[in-house]
Amino acid sequence: MNEIPVGAPRSQIEVQIDGKQVKAVEGATILNICQKEGIDTPTLCWAENLTPVNVCRVCVVEVEGSRTLVPSCSRPAEDGMVISTDSDRVRKSRKLVFELLDSSVEMDRSTAEVKEWMEHYEVDSSRMGSKNEIATVAQPPKIQDSLYVRDYERCILCYKCVEACGEDAQHTFAIATAGRGFDAHISTEFDVSLPDSACVYCGNCIGVCPTGALVFKTEHDMREEGTWDEETQEVTTTVCSFCGVGCNLELHVQDEKIVKVTSPADHSVTSGHLCIKGRFGWQHVQS
Repeated sequence: MNEIPVGAPRSQIEVQIDGKQVKAVEGATILNICQKEGIDTPTLCWAENLTPVNVCRVCVVEVEGSRTLVPSCSRPAEDGMVISTDSDRVRKSRKLVFELLDSSVEMDRSTAEVKEWMEHYEVDSSRMGSKNEIATVAQPPKIQDSLYVRDYERCILCYKCVEACGEDAQHTFAIATAGRGFDAHISTEFDVSLPDSACVYCGNCIGVCPTGALVFKTEHDMREEGTWDEETQEVTTTVCSFCGVGCNLELHVQDEKIVKVTSPADHSVTSGHLCIKGRFGWQHVQS
């Protein structure tokens, strides 16, 4: 018989979260426990298929004895920890983070989850002043091919695209963060044009972007025309036919035409990531 490898057993810990005593596996993050217990927690820079980078700070929670709020996405839970996910301090911090982001970039094309959280915290970025003169918002979209568009006026520097292009998925390292402080921005290596960069057009950066800074060219064009309508789109799951790997595809269809393709983040084969053929090779269907 073939031996089946079994991981080393992990001990359990017990924590108190929002007044409730719960058990968790040692090494689990606070966010892991929140998700297991059905406690909704906002995230922007976190994704289940990426390494946490701790930059957005909307997932912060209050831990008894800690001087500052801690990011739940990366902070490992400890035995006996007392956690509050909805204290007044936590709510004010999350609200402020969303307001600061919304005051500096366009958040109108963020995911439905992000918009719901902004409504939940009654985000009002107008008190931060007008954002029309901010350099981030003033820059035009970068359209350098027929596959996807980089609209950096919507970029919140969550680094998810950098992680997806790097060690977490593609290992291409075509995009990274350039500049420092207020000049920090997402760029290709040596700031060359996208076709001249190391980009292999897998589109995994699009799949993880939470604000619409990276979008399919089809979506960008339809939004500009005023024809993009997510509410009428149907999503059908199928298997990519280009090779035998078995990647799952989610076909987003509007008016009987495929408008974009995604992949489930929890799929055992893709973990939400695809290659250029799976992500963009559907145009022939309606040629």
